[in-house]
Amino acid sequence: MRELVTDAVRTLVPPRGDRHGPLPPLLLALTVVTGVVDAVSYLALGHVFVANMTGNVVFLGFALAGAEGLSALASVVAMTAFLAGALAGGRVAARFAHRGRVLVFAVAAQTVLAATATLAAALCDGDRVGGPLRYTLIVLLGLAMGLQNAVVRRLGVPDLTTTVLTLTLTGLAADSTPAGGPASRPGRRILSVLAMFLGALAGALLLRHTGLAPTLGLILLLLAPTCVAALRLASSDAAWTRPPD
Repeated sequence: MRELVTDAVRTLVPPRGDRHGPLPPLLLALTVVTGVVDAVSYLALGHVFVANMTGNVVFLGFALAGAEGLSALASVVAMTAFLAGALAGGRVAARFAHRGRVLVFAVAAQTVLAATATLAAALCDGDRVGGPLRYTLIVLLGLAMGLQNAVVRRLGVPDLTTTVLTLTLTGLAADSTPAGGPASRPGRRILSVLAMFLGALAGALLLRHTGLAPTLGLILLLLAPTCVAALRLASSDAAWTRPPD
């Protein structure tokens, strides 16, 4: 338990000289964003994911088999937008060696995309998500999450992928003391799962009680301070800014 708490604290408040510097808490914030985005895409945009591409591939198979309530077109559009965002993120990450500047670009672009999505939902009566608005939001959010995935992958912070928890949960169990493992980073892994859960819970509750536009506004509210924090760190030349080995 002591190791778990220590690891959690070190993730939330990285010690001076940490290899990944201030990246862990910022990536936790992006994990919360993912939870909210998944709530919006699945609950409000017609049972489609814009962050979880494994789910979309499965949904596409279900839709082609004739399952009710699923759209093959929505899954294809989401995957296409996600791949386009990932392509852009990969190009940026390959161009800049400074991890802080890479993160700034990604979060700034996500903030713009989230603001556009929020505005579109507010202007188009987001409580009635029809064809044009639905696919506009899928594209905007898919681009944002593809970009996030590509950049976070290049940042290379262990157990903070911000979107995929399967390996995180596997490591939490497989590396635990009862399994005979080294019990490495249990606090960070639990925080990652908790961040996704809280984002999904908050997104679902907001959708239910306030509607689509305010829920998209929460995404914007989470991204804006993350962007400001990353911007303040982008001028650093500390060791954490260099790509991981």
